[in-house]
Amino acid sequence: MSASGGTKAIVAALAANLAIAVAKFVAFLFSGSSSMLAESVHSLADSGNQALLLVGGKKAQREATPQHPFGYGRERYIYAFLVSIVLFSVGGMFAIYEGYEKIKHPHEIDHWYWPVGVLIFAIIAETFSFRTAIKESNTLRGKKSWTEFVRHAKAPELPVVLLEDLGALVGLILALGGVGLALATGDGVWDGIGTLCIGVLLILIALVLAAETKSLLLGEAAGVEDVQKIEAAIVAGDTVTGIIHMRTLHLGPEELLVAAKIGVQHDDTATEVASAINAAESRIREAVPIARVIYLEPDIYSESEAARGADREATPGGPTPHTSEH
Repeated sequence: MSASGGTKAIVAALAANLAIAVAKFVAFLFSGSSSMLAESVHSLADSGNQALLLVGGKKAQREATPQHPFGYGRERYIYAFLVSIVLFSVGGMFAIYEGYEKIKHPHEIDHWYWPVGVLIFAIIAETFSFRTAIKESNTLRGKKSWTEFVRHAKAPELPVVLLEDLGALVGLILALGGVGLALATGDGVWDGIGTLCIGVLLILIALVLAAETKSLLLGEAAGVEDVQKIEAAIVAGDTVTGIIHMRTLHLGPEELLVAAKIGVQHDDTATEVASAINAAESRIREAVPIARVIYLEPDIYSESEAARGADREATPGGPTPHTSEH
């Protein structure tokens, strides 16, 4: 993900959510609608989440240090995970509590035009933010479905903003439905039910975000296409006879570690092997520019040793199946 594209979507979402949060809270003060209070807290939590994403992006740009020799690229994953916690606790749990209280102690909505007017304004503003996130995401997702994009994106910002904006739009519709039913029936319980539904929605989105960012924090390999490009680049020279085994790991959304044991001829000189490794590293960086940390270990491929070895990775020349690499 380009940093500029992600930042543009985050800033658009932040501006929309701050304006919406203020408008919703004013509507709550005039109407007493619990949906409005839950939605104002939701928008405030979303604003804090976008601020967290911006902070994470800034911290990830720090240079590597002796204590952190691979840099700080994973800061973006850490702050994205914090977003899921904030969305779950501040947004979801508060909305469920507020909805429960409103169902238990319902009251009519005062000055109905405040919540209805603010909700319509909020839907327009969130639609603008959501449209910006979709536009920025379309440049990256290619032919992937939206589900595949969210699940497999290595940069967390756009998937987070997409899910937040989608949740915000659905939440606004639920709030509008709850307020509308409460006004139509004169029963404030519907306002509480709408608030409760908003809380459940936010918790579900938070759980999805937590699961995806947890996977990134644990460390994910390069995508299938990048792995294929790296493999092709390694064996493109004359000296390397094959890949015995290889591992890739994202040190951050835009920084990839590549470690591989490569096969060379038994009569190659040290100079020839070193030149082959240097050439392979250059080809890898040309094919996959985010491959910035590369370790290639030469070995002699042995069919007999590979066949005899119980541990194929520990055996010289023992390649691992391609499925395990991806």
